[in-house]
Amino acid sequence: MRALRKVTAGPGLELVEIPEPDCGDKDVKIRVLRAGLCGTDLHLEQWDEWAAATVRAPMTLGHEFFGEVVEVGADVDHVAVGDRVSGEGHLVCGTCRNCRAGRRHLCINTVGVGVNRDGAFADFVVIPATNAWVQPTDLDPDLGALFDPLGNATHTALQWPVVGEDVVITGAGPIGVMATAVVRHAGARRIVVTDMSAGRLALASAAGADLVVDVSAGQSLRDAQRDLGMAEGFDIALEMSGSPAAVEDLLANMNHGGRVAMLGLPKDRYAIDWGRVITHMITLRGIYGREMFETWYLMGSMLATSPELRTAVSSVVTGRYAAADWQAAFDETRSGVGGKVVLDWS
Repeated sequence: MRALRKVTAGPGLELVEIPEPDCGDKDVKIRVLRAGLCGTDLHLEQWDEWAAATVRAPMTLGHEFFGEVVEVGADVDHVAVGDRVSGEGHLVCGTCRNCRAGRRHLCINTVGVGVNRDGAFADFVVIPATNAWVQPTDLDPDLGALFDPLGNATHTALQWPVVGEDVVITGAGPIGVMATAVVRHAGARRIVVTDMSAGRLALASAAGADLVVDVSAGQSLRDAQRDLGMAEGFDIALEMSGSPAAVEDLLANMNHGGRVAMLGLPKDRYAIDWGRVITHMITLRGIYGREMFETWYLMGSMLATSPELRTAVSSVVTGRYAAADWQAAFDETRSGVGGKVVLDWS
């Protein structure tokens, strides 16, 4: 089969032929139809310090995917051949304190598909059957491949009650745009999104933002509050950028008692005005991945009942490439100006 792999330790990837993976007794084997690219894949392709310390080559990349089950293990009874599934890319141990308490997203022994074991940039991928999320038979494959990043967006967006609240989202990458759609669906009052890319801000506007702020043009959240007639600061913030400047700006514009969910990963450590956090009683909470599998239920339910949300989420896909054109797909993702890029493995 074809697989896009980190063949040796160092920069670059190769599209090579390797044997198909074996399906264990508790596994499912999936024929990949679509696979999405994300920032993690760029780190691995470029082989930065984090990638070098994390990945053991050879390794097939890819953790956002949708496909058709072609084989199930002997002990699998809840997934069948022919089912179309998205994959939860975090494999947990099941025995640590958090796993045993039902908090699997907090497992201290998590293994990542496409990071710590072979992933879905390939014709076939094998994962534990418990990590396969069966989708409706008519689900668009592009949308099915979005469930991993949509899960990040949903987990972050619904961390706090947003009904009737003023929400600021810093970072209009694909996850920030999908979070915009989710908080709009969930009943937020005003939604403001910041970024440095006019193209990405246009996607956020289409997904439901009331106002977008182009910080590269000198605009600020203070300006947004004035334009919207806001007498107080934002109630909820979703930090999706990993930018220290964005964090500083959002903290300076939070209402007293405001709540912040932080998903964006910074490159380096940075300072925070803890005096403001303390005296304004602002709550900060880190977010990683998806709640297994509560977030998946929420995603499926919202998409099943809202055509508008399905349209808004699907609109984040701005690039589609055949697997053989993976280099162009990586180039578009690296540009940082568009939405989600997917590889077609069908």
